[in-house]
Amino acid sequence: MIEEIRLKIEEQTELQAEGFIRKMEQDIRELKKRKMEVELLSVLQLEEIAEMKEKLPKMVARVELRRVQSYAVDVTLNPDTANVYLVLSDDGKQVHDTYVEKNLPYNSERFYYTAAVLGKESFSSGRFYFEVQVEGKSEWTLGVARESINRRQDITPSPADGFWTVGLGNGNKYKAGPDVALSLQSAPKKVGVFVDYEDGLVSFYDVDTAAHIYSFTGCSFTEKLYPYFSPGLEDDGLNSAPLIITPIN
Repeated sequence: MIEEIRLKIEEQTELQAEGFIRKMEQDIRELKKRKMEVELLSVLQLEEIAEMKEKLPKMVARVELRRVQSYAVDVTLNPDTANVYLVLSDDGKQVHDTYVEKNLPYNSERFYYTAAVLGKESFSSGRFYFEVQVEGKSEWTLGVARESINRRQDITPSPADGFWTVGLGNGNKYKAGPDVALSLQSAPKKVGVFVDYEDGLVSFYDVDTAAHIYSFTGCSFTEKLYPYFSPGLEDDGLNSAPLIITPIN
């Protein structure tokens, strides 16, 4: 009788122990599962943070581009300033070079030795912005110029001479003014030009990527500024694509 009681007690004790062990094992599995979930959540959060850090500069750049685009103005090319080898579209929005010289009357506003043209509109205060398509070209120069620039000589545009420009030469060499070499991550297809007259600022943007290309700062503007366009020489058809003033999307 006593032996039976002892065996039953041992059996119950073993069952209780097994139940306790199973409970412990289950608790351990739950803890491991929760730990894995926490670790996975931490990894996902870190990935999201890294992704956000990568996207943030692009988001800021896009916001900045939208800000300057809010100062968009309508720009039309002025045929009275166009070099005799340049061809302007009827709507005054496109210009390209040709080897055919046009017989035009003398005009003091015209560029005679530089393949360039100005916009009709002038600006002597405030802020303004315009965009130009440069896709398919191996040479071009864009920016703004003061009213009193020398149009009778072949000059290299520079701030000292009243030009604030960026441009492309030899198919892959970008410059700001005559001396500042630019290293761009991609070739812009459309360039935005922004001017803050009072702040003495001229900035350029790659419109498609919203990337900032270059800024002239601390400029001292004391006279009218005009949009400036040089499509470059035609170069036997290699640079025949026009510069196109485009509407702001």
